[in-house]
Amino acid sequence: MKTKFNPWPYGIIVFFGLLFCGMATIVTIAATHRESMVSENYYEQELKFQDQIDAAARAQKSGATIVADAASSNVVITVPAAQLAQKFSGTIELYRPSEPKLDQALPLTPRADGTQMLDDSRLAAGLWLVRARWNADGENYFLEQKITVAGK
Repeated sequence: MKTKFNPWPYGIIVFFGLLFCGMATIVTIAATHRESMVSENYYEQELKFQDQIDAAARAQKSGATIVADAASSNVVITVPAAQLAQKFSGTIELYRPSEPKLDQALPLTPRADGTQMLDDSRLAAGLWLVRARWNADGENYFLEQKITVAGK
């Protein structure tokens, strides 16, 4: 009497063989992949971040503000008028987290009273970050405010 061919033992052996090869491949890739979360120049990066924290504290202490006025579709950036008499330069960044191609950079050129208005009606609806950076008499200042632009 002739016995029938039973594929189950071969299938089980092939399955575990492929499983072993796949696991060995994953372990090899994980062991050879070196992704360090620590930067080579972490100290310099920390100093830059500390400079930004210090600049934000100076801006807050000076009374500078960023306010979104939904009624008039304006964003009002206010810096102390006394700083304008000093050597003054600055930029405004309009940062869109969901669509980087909409990001904009504008010069910070406040009027004599220290205010600058930005028309937000031409911005796409949604969340924006308004960042103002300026230098007055050698001191750096930084402000950041989240605003939500309503749909048109």
